[in-house]
Amino acid sequence: MTQPPHDEPTARSQEELREQVEHTRHELGDTVQALADRADVKTRAREKAVAVREQAGAKAQAWSGQARTKAAHMAHTVEEKLPEPVKQKGAAAAQGAKEKAAQAEQVWQDKAPQQVRDHRAALLAGAGAVLVACLLIRRRGKH
Repeated sequence: MTQPPHDEPTARSQEELREQVEHTRHELGDTVQALADRADVKTRAREKAVAVREQAGAKAQAWSGQARTKAAHMAHTVEEKLPEPVKQKGAAAAQGAKEKAAQAEQVWQDKAPQQVRDHRAALLAGAGAVLVACLLIRRRGKH
């Protein structure tokens, strides 16, 4: 006859024995499940990949914030050190660009036919689709 393990008391009745067997069965099931989880390399790799992706996203977001802060600081520093005549020329160039854009819009309004003006968004979307199609065809031709 085998002797019971030293860390578990012997059962005093059949009911206690059944409870011990059921308890041991649950523990064994949990142990088998834990071993199966460890052996499931594909799932563990997927979980690790998700964790690494989340960590990389968090780091990228933090670095992006730091880069924006440094860029704003550098822009402010450059602006402070920029000579006044250069600032004035830059402002004048920006104003000139705004005026040219306003003139182009006015020319568009004056010269484009009414039907084209009414459907400008659709025409632009169609032109964009044609451009994408041409690029895809060209790309496939290279392969």
